[in-house]
Amino acid sequence: MKLKKTIVLLPGDGIGPEVTRAAANVLHECAREFQHQFTFLELPVGGAAIDKTGGPLPHETLDACRKADAIFLGAVGGPKWDSIPVGKRPETGLLELRKGLGLYVNLRPVKLIEPLRNISPLKPERIRELDIEIVRELAGGMYFGERGNVKENGVERAFDTESYSTREIERIATFAFHRAEARSRRICSVDKANVLASSQLWRRTVSAVGTVYPNVKLEHMYVDNAAMQLTLNPTQFDVMLSTNMFGDILSDAAAALVGSIGLIPSASFGSSAPLFEPIHGSAPTLAGKDAANPIGSILSATMMLRDAFGLSLEADWVEQSLVRVLNTGVRTADIAEPGKKTVGCSVFIDMLHDEMQRTFEHAEKYGWGV
Repeated sequence: MKLKKTIVLLPGDGIGPEVTRAAANVLHECAREFQHQFTFLELPVGGAAIDKTGGPLPHETLDACRKADAIFLGAVGGPKWDSIPVGKRPETGLLELRKGLGLYVNLRPVKLIEPLRNISPLKPERIRELDIEIVRELAGGMYFGERGNVKENGVERAFDTESYSTREIERIATFAFHRAEARSRRICSVDKANVLASSQLWRRTVSAVGTVYPNVKLEHMYVDNAAMQLTLNPTQFDVMLSTNMFGDILSDAAAALVGSIGLIPSASFGSSAPLFEPIHGSAPTLAGKDAANPIGSILSATMMLRDAFGLSLEADWVEQSLVRVLNTGVRTADIAEPGKKTVGCSVFIDMLHDEMQRTFEHAEKYGWGV
């Protein structure tokens, strides 16, 4: 099946352009070898867009994303723009992009990569074969609730509102149950229902949705306990469902279990084109030093291939080639190990390219076919 797709690239800030280049290279390679036609359109977002247009999300960028088949985002933000008011900073462009595209699901897989087992801070008996999907609600909650600052009698007070509707909870829960059905049929829904009214509605609504999926086992867990359990016994989880803020925090914590936030990809889905991005930030201190870890970006590209375009064979090709590169002992600085070879982002990308070509040329040897 030969596909014709338009992909918008949003490199963003900091190391965003470097890791976006890694994803684009992988997608280019897949298009060439499998005779797909991928058209790439690169546009500004975040701080780069502020510098160029005065705002973090130009109309041209949002319009192009709405017309695309998929979007790849590098990262946004950095100290250069810290003095800008909160509602106009680079991160606002990302929130506006999610809202403008109707993205309400963020899917973050946290899976142990076997050659990197030793970089996990957990003991082997705890990390085992870690494979979790964190389903984070993306369009509601505190990040989109009413907020502001007031000053009374010389005392300043700031507030951010956590708010959810039944409909918002139902649609994210339905997505999570579908993912669980395709996996081990287990969901842990994370909330703070012992103290938050929004979490009480969350728990009631998720439970109601769960009655439609009797073959999926549903467990509820308070967020503080979930954070502890991720460290004590992470493999008890399969699909974790959470609110926007809790999911943001827990998925970054879960990334540490496999050794680096630079390893984790993500995908966002909704009513428009899906968006794919590594979960790490712009890491401005690493920008321009060829020190970024492109693995999260590469795996985000394979999520695009598999989940947006249905190209599982192409995704497998990239992922298996990536594992073989890591098996040679090559590491980026953030996942460096004693006795292993540390390389920069560009060299790692070149080595992956070479391994992908070897895999393609010797498909039968590797148990992989085209």
